[in-house]
Amino acid sequence: MTVEVSDLAELRERVAWLAAGQARPRLVAGVKVFSTTRVTAPLGNVAEPVVSLVAQGAKRTVLGERAFDYGAGQFVIITVDLPLTSHISAASDAEPFVGVSLPLHPPTVADLLLESRLPARAAPDGPAISVSDATPDLIDAFVRLLRLAGSPEDARVLAPAVRREIHWRLLTGPQGGLVRQVGLADSRVAVVARAIAWIKDHYDEVIRVEDLAADVGLSVSALNRHFRAATSMSPVQYQKQIRLQRARIRLLANPVDVAGAGHAVGYASASQFNREYRRMFGAPPGLDAARLQNSHLVAE
Repeated sequence: MTVEVSDLAELRERVAWLAAGQARPRLVAGVKVFSTTRVTAPLGNVAEPVVSLVAQGAKRTVLGERAFDYGAGQFVIITVDLPLTSHISAASDAEPFVGVSLPLHPPTVADLLLESRLPARAAPDGPAISVSDATPDLIDAFVRLLRLAGSPEDARVLAPAVRREIHWRLLTGPQGGLVRQVGLADSRVAVVARAIAWIKDHYDEVIRVEDLAADVGLSVSALNRHFRAATSMSPVQYQKQIRLQRARIRLLANPVDVAGAGHAVGYASASQFNREYRRMFGAPPGLDAARLQNSHLVAE
């Protein structure tokens, strides 16, 4: 189904109203809204499993060397924790960027799979992130979820059903094969998610892939194959991304303590830290942090 501009009108209005602070403390649990009139600098973060829907404007998200662009009427879905670099690519005073997101809930996906008995679908070959056009039904469900903001008694009763409906729309939509992996305990996504959790707990330590494979119950070759398919990188490359992104966050608070930031995330060699940081972010650590602090393009 093609999404008409009118399908997004109420979604834009409600997100803009909520993002302006009118009812932020009373948003339905887990829902996040965002609106800005300015493009932003590319910044890295570790994105958790989520669906994010754009009502206006456009955004670019990069995983490794792959870029994902999405705009009004489209959504991005992420099914494992991924180190991503993202920025708002289209926003203005006349047409601000407007978006809304909701975390994915594996037990809900599992429950829907059991209840519906949907036919099996092959696991997708690509990474654990994808962009698709939103259907009017998915947009409508998000609108109804936002309507509950400011009505805590209504939200307590009705929000769980609407969140469940959003998961159902995703499960039966174009990314259903990817979403169903979230709810299957033995799926590729579930195994990679366990490996990612292990890496995040030990990101500042030396990681032996053999230990990681044993922890998740796979051979080293199987782990590398599944991990690279889901994240577009190896476990060691993933750890490096986590380290450098967390070092960048530290440097934003204290741009002069380059050595301390590198040591805090597990680098024993300052020269290696500087070299890998520059390769990833395009500038030496101190210069990059100072540039971001002084840039009017950084998102609030």
